[in-house]
Amino acid sequence: MRAFLCEDSLEGIFTGVYDAWASRLGHEHVRLLLRDQYEPELFVEYEEVEPDGEKSEKVARSIQRKISGEAFRVVCRAAFSTRPERADAIYRFLVEGFRHGGKALRLLQNPAVAEIFALSRKVANEAHQFLEFIRFEELANGVLFATISPKSRVLMLVAPHFADRFPGENWLIYDDIREEAVVHAAGEDWVTAKLPKERVDAFLAANGALDGYEDLWKAFFHAIGIKERENPDCQRNFLPIWYRKHMTEFL
Repeated sequence: MRAFLCEDSLEGIFTGVYDAWASRLGHEHVRLLLRDQYEPELFVEYEEVEPDGEKSEKVARSIQRKISGEAFRVVCRAAFSTRPERADAIYRFLVEGFRHGGKALRLLQNPAVAEIFALSRKVANEAHQFLEFIRFEELANGVLFATISPKSRVLMLVAPHFADRFPGENWLIYDDIREEAVVHAAGEDWVTAKLPKERVDAFLAANGALDGYEDLWKAFFHAIGIKERENPDCQRNFLPIWYRKHMTEFL
């Protein structure tokens, strides 16, 4: 058994898929593991895989051409999951996908297909929630800034929504768990960047909040509440506590 150790990124996983496939050892004799999320085992040979843009692009094109565009989107969402086995799950799905082509997504009784759907669905649901739960504040320099602490890597899934909604604004959404950010300059495309917490703290210290909408929003939130109808259990079902860490009305 040979295990290919890849970087925890879409490009890293796709490069791992390429190298594992190209090894021609047989699918049952290879595994795809994330470099920082595996436990060494006896009788397993490990091979490091460095991200390669060309290899990754070939895999991405093959998925879209030989399976479908929807399969590519499902795989990308699965790659943004936090499950440590997601890289190998993607590999197993692609084995079935390249074998069955476009109908692979309909083979829900197949364990590899069911697993990739489960990973993708969980990430998609979390990203959808953050479309509603992200709270921006305007800084002194005019930038709209928001912080989130998601379980999955959802930044690239929520960015298109806000780019479409605020095309003429400078805004930044920061994932403080992974120290990553989506940055959008007015009138331009959004980009992702690694941002250490120290740099973010310095940026916020130099550009404090400008508007008073935070206090207005809190006042509105509490004003419309009806004390006699408060139902914390029901509220937690629709808005779990871990989402509230950066929501203005709960600060």
